[in-house]
Amino acid sequence: MAKQLWKGNEAIAEAAVRAGLVAYFGYPITPQTELLEYLSGRMVKLGRAFLQAESELAAINMVYGAACTGVRAMSSSSSPGISLMQEGLSYIAASMVPIVLVDIMRGGPGLGNIQPSQGDYNQVTKTAGHGDFHPLVLAPATVQEAVDLTYEAFDLAEKYRTVVLIVADGNIGQMMEPAEMPPMREIEVERPDWALTGADGREHRIITSLELNAERLEQVNLTLQDKLQQVRSNEVRFREHRVDDAEILVVGFGTMGRIAQTATDMAREQGIRVGVFRPVSLWPFPEARLEELSRQVSRILVVEMNAGQMVDDVRLVVGKDYPVEFYGRMGGIVPLPDDVLAVIERIDQELKNDRAG
Repeated sequence: MAKQLWKGNEAIAEAAVRAGLVAYFGYPITPQTELLEYLSGRMVKLGRAFLQAESELAAINMVYGAACTGVRAMSSSSSPGISLMQEGLSYIAASMVPIVLVDIMRGGPGLGNIQPSQGDYNQVTKTAGHGDFHPLVLAPATVQEAVDLTYEAFDLAEKYRTVVLIVADGNIGQMMEPAEMPPMREIEVERPDWALTGADGREHRIITSLELNAERLEQVNLTLQDKLQQVRSNEVRFREHRVDDAEILVVGFGTMGRIAQTATDMAREQGIRVGVFRPVSLWPFPEARLEELSRQVSRILVVEMNAGQMVDDVRLVVGKDYPVEFYGRMGGIVPLPDDVLAVIERIDQELKNDRAG
């Protein structure tokens, strides 16, 4: 299929439909609402389930119920709504049912504003619900990448029976770019052997996150940790740009990764040896490759649209004595490539002074 011009939110929605989405439950919140609006028409026309819930709390629990039947289920929201969903996400993780959740981030904390932000990094990678679990978190930087990751997210959720989060800032949800849609998949008729489909001629199946016996609950947790280790081993994703001879490494995800790439190309025109490392999987974080690159470069610059959240994971990888700098803007302000370039130029001058001294 040829590329067409798609708005980010609508492209994600169509990719989910083509991936075999059977049931969607959500609640409108800017800058995510177009995703819900698109599905309100598309899903109904296809005879699939769409429901605008009365709240984000209701939506995530409806997704939980639908997922227990073995169908592909999804919700979407923005930062404050994701906060409300965290209890449900923990129940879903403990119950080991697969779901996909899309987070189109906005400025915060609190209600904040409807401008783009990356302030949910800690929320989705560290505190996506109580207990010892992590969702698999994927961060696209383009509309095409958002399409591809959403299409794959359902397979990943089912492979590991876990929560998969697609996390993008409001820029990606609202921008329009050419994108090629994947083929339409057939809806799976046969349900997995753990699904709740009605106990006709077989033993009852029970899906629950409640386990009052401490020893049995520990076994549940050990099973979860084993699954998370498999995700760590198999699902690390990242992109690199001009890192082969880099002396300075800029690390950014999503929109900031794109901005960093433009700034890097501008710096290269001045002869500054700089490259970009863009994590695509925010969890699991691409630790091994970043650690390898840190031995090659002299300085790391982390750029984010927040007060500094991913930078903590970078520092954990390279160690407290490694020279890591941070540049970020908050409140929905999107840095320009020139802003990042100015920081790169300053770092380059400092490295030259160090060598001269």
